[in-house]
Amino acid sequence: MLLIERLSDARRHGHKVLAVIRGSAVNQDGASNGLTAPSGLAQQRVIRQALADARLTATDVDAVEAHGTGTRLGDPIEAEAIMATYGSGRDASAPLRLGSLKSNIGHTQAAAGVGGVIKMVQAMRHGVLPRTLHVDEPTPHVDWSAGPVSLLTDTTAWPDTGGRPRRAAVSSFGISGTNAHVVLEHDPAAEPVTESRPGPRTGVPGPWLLSARDLPALRAQAARLRAVLGTDADATAVGRSLAATRTAFAERAAVLGDTVEERLTALEALAAGDTTANVITGRAADTTRTAFLFTGQGAQRNGMGRELYAADPVFAKALDEVCAAFADRLERPLRAVMFAAEGDPDAALLHRTAYTQPALFALEVALFRLLAHHGMTPDFVAGHSIGELAAAHAAGVLTLDDAAALVTARARLMASAHPGGAMVAVQAAEEEVLPTLAGHEDAVSVAAVNGPRSVVISGDADTTRAVAEIWRARGRKTTELKVSHAFHSPHMDGILDEFREIAAGLALQPATVPLVSTVTGGLADPAELTSPDYWSRQIRAGVRFLDATRELARLGTDVLVELGPDAVLTALVHGALDDSSDTGDSGGTGGIGDTGVTGDTGDRTTAVALLRAGRPETLTLAEGVARAHTAGAPLDAAGLFPGAGLVDLPTYPFQREHFWPGPRRPPWTRAASAWTPPTTPCSPPSSNWPTATTPSSPASSP
Repeated sequence: MLLIERLSDARRHGHKVLAVIRGSAVNQDGASNGLTAPSGLAQQRVIRQALADARLTATDVDAVEAHGTGTRLGDPIEAEAIMATYGSGRDASAPLRLGSLKSNIGHTQAAAGVGGVIKMVQAMRHGVLPRTLHVDEPTPHVDWSAGPVSLLTDTTAWPDTGGRPRRAAVSSFGISGTNAHVVLEHDPAAEPVTESRPGPRTGVPGPWLLSARDLPALRAQAARLRAVLGTDADATAVGRSLAATRTAFAERAAVLGDTVEERLTALEALAAGDTTANVITGRAADTTRTAFLFTGQGAQRNGMGRELYAADPVFAKALDEVCAAFADRLERPLRAVMFAAEGDPDAALLHRTAYTQPALFALEVALFRLLAHHGMTPDFVAGHSIGELAAAHAAGVLTLDDAAALVTARARLMASAHPGGAMVAVQAAEEEVLPTLAGHEDAVSVAAVNGPRSVVISGDADTTRAVAEIWRARGRKTTELKVSHAFHSPHMDGILDEFREIAAGLALQPATVPLVSTVTGGLADPAELTSPDYWSRQIRAGVRFLDATRELARLGTDVLVELGPDAVLTALVHGALDDSSDTGDSGGTGGIGDTGVTGDTGDRTTAVALLRAGRPETLTLAEGVARAHTAGAPLDAAGLFPGAGLVDLPTYPFQREHFWPGPRRPPWTRAASAWTPPTTPCSPPSSNWPTATTPSSPASSP
């Protein structure tokens, strides 16, 4: 089988180009001698038409794969047509090489032409002209001295072309004078590169991505790949080849590992159906929707993004650009504050609101741009508290400069708000908590609804702690958060007017990516996000993350990807989509809680964190991207292997099953133990019955 594709499309898709069709022609001359007799003039015309279509002359072609009828009538006619066309004006020192596939494998009838194409494509790629078999001497019915044409009686190295591409032509003739001729050209630039070329520095270990139509085929694919790879395999070339030269089917797996040995072991486990940390499996839906979740305050950690910055140039460039937008708005360089090690004076600044919020915004936007670079884009975005401003920038509501201005103002004003407040996470549902706040609405309010039984209350320290004590006395878990202010509470009322005025001076645009609001818990009206009132309300209102998560599920979201320094929202998603989950300790302005949860939240939705505290950033990023992709998120996986070459890989392992019903075996061919002789003697058979015999072999059994 040959796949024909436009050359520009093949290169854009990363397909291996075996050869280029320079020109072709078809004609028909059924008026010659009889129904099946060939026409020499028609053959000459079809050759000249194909050369004209290719914009080549006869001397630009090195070899011709003849139709080769092997008859006294057909061979002379074809040979004379070839000499009259390709022999004309040709130097005798560079004769046209002539052969035919029929001498090797016989006549393949309707496949004769395509068989010749396959033969010459491979001959050009290998630089060898195969010899014509079973030839004692050239046919005497052809005057071989009439032109510089040489029959390939020996295997011959492809003649020197002087730097131009190798070219070959193929003839195929049909019944009643139908003629076809095609001119092929070798494309050396499209040949696979078996060694990696130096590329941009990258420390992100790209996963090996495998896929198939079903699970048995996926495991068979892993077994095939393991069988051809050794410990000396080029991991990046294998990864790029899997990404660029294979279709992404629904049943998917990602193989991870720091070394080739680890990946080979993981392939063995995948092939055997075993579970291992270095294998991620999933199944993509026919239509997959992806949402990006941007983490809020409370998830920050010293050094966040530092390892990824050193390893990945795309992330580094994006982070530099975002930090530059804050350069004239903060006293200390934002990147220095983010990367400061413990003990460094800048390290303490990261946990001050004026720097915390810009730092989280910068990290999350850089992660967003890194994913976009690799083709992973969201269908929806949502953010928790300050994370919603990163989501708004990703959705196109805020330019980078306007976003930096709004984030800086928000952080500065929230840090200057009424001091002395407290925030407490309570293991209770919102409808349970609200009655205990009755009469104290001016002092304390619900700051976040993170899960079915996960609420954060915020406000005056004494009142907030008193309400928390009520729940503690009822046997519910409570956790006071380490915060400088009572965010999303009445303590924010004094800064709202100034913040609204600052927002009004910005050029807010309608969202181009749907944003699910954590202010309302529903899908935001694009025009609503352009209102300064919305963003001032966003500071004061409680964060309705539970409602937003359920809205994303209602909208058919299959994959939720958390962009932030830790797996905070990922843990909350599990609680939001599973009412039986007890996530009472998951709270805080950013959703502080169990950060070790990643994976399926049910039959359909998968939650993935890109970074996790205490784990190598490049490793968790690769794992997160792989997990999102195996669940169906879009990904330009070839970009994970910059500068890598391509290698040949095993073909797809088709699962061959017979559906045609087979013959039923008569009862006398079954095992003896399954048949009991009748107790009553049978009458002897009539004389005209055949004598029963025991089959001597399975081939002779009925």
